Amino acid sequence: MRVDLLTREYPPHVYGGAGVHVAELSAVLRRHADVRVRCFDGPRDAEGVTGYDVPAELAGANPALATLGVDLQIAQDCAGADLVHSHTWYANMAGHLAGLLHDVPHVISAHSLEPLRPWKAEQLGGGYALSSWAEKTAYEGAARIIAVSAGMREDILRSYPSLDPDDVVVVHNGIDLSGWRRPEGEEDVAAARASALARGLDPDRPSVVFVGRITRQKGLPYLLRAAERLPADVQLVLCAGAPDTPEIMAEVTGLVADLRRKREGVVWIEEMLPRRELVSVLSSATVFACPSVYEPLGIVNLEAMACGLPVVGTATGGIPEVVDDGVTGVLVPIEQVTDGTGTPVHPETFVTDLADALSAVATDPDRAARMGAAARRRVEDHFAWEAIGERTLEVYRSVLG
Repeated sequence: MRVDLLTREYPPHVYGGAGVHVAELSAVLRRHADVRVRCFDGPRDAEGVTGYDVPAELAGANPALATLGVDLQIAQDCAGADLVHSHTWYANMAGHLAGLLHDVPHVISAHSLEPLRPWKAEQLGGGYALSSWAEKTAYEGAARIIAVSAGMREDILRSYPSLDPDDVVVVHNGIDLSGWRRPEGEEDVAAARASALARGLDPDRPSVVFVGRITRQKGLPYLLRAAERLPADVQLVLCAGAPDTPEIMAEVTGLVADLRRKREGVVWIEEMLPRRELVSVLSSATVFACPSVYEPLGIVNLEAMACGLPVVGTATGGIPEVVDDGVTGVLVPIEQVTDGTGTPVHPETFVTDLADALSAVATDPDRAARMGAAARRRVEDHFAWEAIGERTLEVYRSVLG
């Protein structure tokens, strides 16, 4: 069986969870099938991976239009595949066109949904209408859609009511358990401590850590407001970059500056850290914060839990399927508006509840350690990539008959 995986992101150009997902999934699937990866951001050296540039004629065009130019090239090159599997709207149209052109099934993995990210109109202008059209067309023509959580499945069926519910199945994201774990051994622990110190984090003080892109859906402004209420000795560590728009970057920059005027211990790391360094930061922290207002699952939560951190996360999307409330972390309740933005109906209440939950875990090291150990066990039991790969193969087999 030959499977062509179609994705915008693939190493070394990874910007979010979908890129991590495809990299790990392809490694597992290659043990069972002929897997070809087709991705954006130019040529790759890795065997079985083909990268594509935006056509010269579309250089400088609206990003959504440029994306469709890449999709056309990918669709052409899928000749010979038994099945195509696309990830995110960027590659969905490539999968849809490849399926039609080559008469093969198209499977989609849903990592996010355009109708639930209306703020992208700020970023893409009229391109948001194009991305929404591309996603809708691909979803309605797909042979099967894989949702990364039950919450995501509900969102898909609500956003695209013409879909047959039997064609939308749940296969969770996975985690590389060997690559994400606390350092062991005196030498590795010392190296991790030194790495954290070099980044401005004091491992001897309690700390809250956030990892994610600066987007509306990640809820970073709510965390920054909540951080004003954290105990004085609790550090806030932000591994946050790649802003969607200059406007949200300006908002976050202003909130960080304001927070630093009010308290010390605010560390902002703007570049994307290599895994080894990020593991050092996570392993030196006390609790992980996930203040997202939209999160289909949240690979960052799995990464933190694999490193033995409890997660304080919003009770929205797929987060409750990852975080066992009171056991591996704390779920923060939220009532959200229904216009697709995920905005809290009562933002001050959400900020207060978030601050209270983070403070309670960060100031109780024994409880945090128990939750962190339980978090590691949970990802080992439910989110190992080998099991995720087998479930994905079962989807392929069902589609191919």
